[in-house]
Amino acid sequence: MAELQDSDNAESYVALDLFQPPTAHEQRFSSALEKAIAKVESLIPQFGLRNPRISKPGTRQYHFCIPDEWVASFWPGQLWLAHSVTAREVFKNSARMRRPYFRKVLETPQWHDHDLGFLFTLSCVADYKLTGDETSRKMALRAADFLAARWRHPMPFVMCWNPMKRDGEEFAARKTGTLNIDSMQGMALLFWAAKETGQSSYADIANLHLDTCGKYLIRDDYSSYHCYEFDPRTGKPIGGYTHQGLSDESCWSRGQAWAIHGYAQSYLHTLNSSYRDTAAHMADYIEDKLPEDGVPLWDYNLPKEKHPYRDTSAAAITAAGLYTLAQGFGSVEAAEKYTKLADRILSGLVEHHDITADASSQGLLKEGAAFVELGRADNMLPYGDYYYLESLMRAVGHTEFFW
Repeated sequence: MAELQDSDNAESYVALDLFQPPTAHEQRFSSALEKAIAKVESLIPQFGLRNPRISKPGTRQYHFCIPDEWVASFWPGQLWLAHSVTAREVFKNSARMRRPYFRKVLETPQWHDHDLGFLFTLSCVADYKLTGDETSRKMALRAADFLAARWRHPMPFVMCWNPMKRDGEEFAARKTGTLNIDSMQGMALLFWAAKETGQSSYADIANLHLDTCGKYLIRDDYSSYHCYEFDPRTGKPIGGYTHQGLSDESCWSRGQAWAIHGYAQSYLHTLNSSYRDTAAHMADYIEDKLPEDGVPLWDYNLPKEKHPYRDTSAAAITAAGLYTLAQGFGSVEAAEKYTKLADRILSGLVEHHDITADASSQGLLKEGAAFVELGRADNMLPYGDYYYLESLMRAVGHTEFFW
């Protein structure tokens, strides 16, 4: 893989912590951010202690999470983002009220999987980073312990999924040995724990996991598999497959997004240039495959006979990842390149998919694609909403986040 080098004599803006994207003063993104935060505040009394899961079919109203739900942190994450912008107590208080939910997760080992990274980064790490709350710190470190413990030799990654009663027999059998691309974003919890405690083993496990993702999930053309199966007895690789994409050899757009964001963010943690360069090449892969407005279809290899459902959640994750990638490049030309691509995607979301002005809507974005092959398309999705808010913040110059 060819490395993308910093320009000669360019001092690293990552090291100086002075990075600000060229979009930092654009009114369209500032206005969209203000509207999104106002929408989040308006939903607090509607949601109460509930966390949104997925919209009811044909509506802009949310179903809410059951106790064991991987998406449960994306609403608290939005509350903490809003608090970080406004410093208003209403957002902090509503986010904190959900602490018993996350304590129950810690107390229930059968619920633990790679999604501990999502769950506790956007709730407890966020709280601790913004307020210094020691209870949240202890909870997040406990979650990091559980996540790190899911690395089990000889497997070269953190175990992602657990077999569940509702799984088909074949899929349940594959789960124990499966590495999935979603898990990359969860490694931020381990990088945080390593810095917080000085215990390098957390970061060692995260790097092992990310290196395995790069070796097996990322193809030579920088498209990606959703999943890769290994023999759990020996750690021997078996092959790539999909669970939510179009086919085993296609490129599921949200999976590609997880990897772009995950590698870009991991570069900021480690300054490992291979992470940054992989994210850049994966961004290059999608650039000419995006529709005119920049919002991708749910799979990048969708044939014409398939309904062209958009996935605004993939768009929002990708945009946030691209702004993060630009931050990683700092002052060089590549930063401008990836900022421009992020602008294109985020502009498409703002202009065509933002539903914050709809008083009846309980979300920020329409046309998310949760799981198309199961009929879950044209949804509001809490992770789409979260990353939309994050990408808007990154677009106007924010660089401090929870990942």
